[in-house]
Amino acid sequence: MKILGCCAAMSLAMAIAPVGARAAGPFDGTWTTKLDSIKITSKPDVYALKDGVFTCGNCAPAFSIAADGADHAVAGHSYYDTVAVAVVDEHTVRVTDKLGAKAIYETTYSVSADGKTLNQVLKDMSGAKVATWSQLSSRVAAGPPGSHALAGSWKMEKMPGASDIGMTITYQETPEGLQMHYNGMSYDARFDGKPVPTANDPGKTLVALRRISKDVIEETDTRAGAVTDVMRMTVSPDGKTMSVVDNNRTGDMTISYTMSKSP
Repeated sequence: MKILGCCAAMSLAMAIAPVGARAAGPFDGTWTTKLDSIKITSKPDVYALKDGVFTCGNCAPAFSIAADGADHAVAGHSYYDTVAVAVVDEHTVRVTDKLGAKAIYETTYSVSADGKTLNQVLKDMSGAKVATWSQLSSRVAAGPPGSHALAGSWKMEKMPGASDIGMTITYQETPEGLQMHYNGMSYDARFDGKPVPTANDPGKTLVALRRISKDVIEETDTRAGAVTDVMRMTVSPDGKTMSVVDNNRTGDMTISYTMSKSP
């Protein structure tokens, strides 16, 4: 889930030069997301899989393709232009998203024997290293008779696991802005509200920043001319934690979580 951000490595000169010229800011440092703090408010995820056709109802935009394991073109998605759906067995489905023939995401959906729980394991290959996430959801509604076990509506309950590479991000304040580094992607933006590109981001995200106060920064992300996320980051008075609230416009969801600063 894009649930928790993206960014990358700047040149050595850019990374070091501002440090000698100023005192450390509250955002400076490496931050790690606390898994048990993640809260997501959204509509249920909706899938259909029957008669060899898979539909992702909550994808933005939604799509329907043959579940035959082959790549099928889909339109309107920044991080993928083809999707392949393979039915592994009566409880398991594997979905692979590609952009320009390069695999970006691979998600394995596994439904429990009683049909009440969905376990999702996501491999995120959009960055320099592969990041992994797991998500548990509970069934809200069943699919129509004759559907695969995945069909129906699911409510996300928790994220029980994630790799370190997907949970860690580094910020460095500059005299007029902020640099962000995450798994081979990066940006260097000023607090002037003007969008700048995220280097090495397959989705070509533009980032605009505004400093609300010393401890609060608001980030607005756009892709293909549309606002995708408005995120507010607030560092605690003791400087040890950061609360993040991400209003995801494309998925109509709000994601909140807490990050802790590495010593």
